[in-house]
Amino acid sequence: MINTREFVIADYDAAVALWNRLEGIEIAEGDKRDEINEYLLRNPDFSRVAEEDGVLVGVALCGHDGRRDYIYHLAVTPEYQGRGIGKLLMGECIARLRNAGIIRALILVADDNPNAHAFYHRSGWEDVSAKVMGIDL
Repeated sequence: MINTREFVIADYDAAVALWNRLEGIEIAEGDKRDEINEYLLRNPDFSRVAEEDGVLVGVALCGHDGRRDYIYHLAVTPEYQGRGIGKLLMGECIARLRNAGIIRALILVADDNPNAHAFYHRSGWEDVSAKVMGIDL
């Protein structure tokens, strides 16, 4: 039986292990334990995990800036993909955002991750024509 709950910092190592197993998810700046902890503290109860018998099988980082939401690193372990866990986690994130009054959510999907593109399209997400740019501070 799959249970979902809030992502807490104690889940960090298992989440990173899952993210590292999957193509298309890049662990980068901002993904260190202390940085994720700060993110979780600023966005309590938005990020979610799915687990079975205490083992993490899915994760989604979710937070907002008061205007827009971003969902990061939604991932489901390969053995559990196709069971609706990603959709469940996404739905829980979106419900929490709606309750917070957020009306637009965004997600970053790597160009070389066609499985993620297909998943999000099936889930009702639309492509946004914009160029993502960044700078290390």
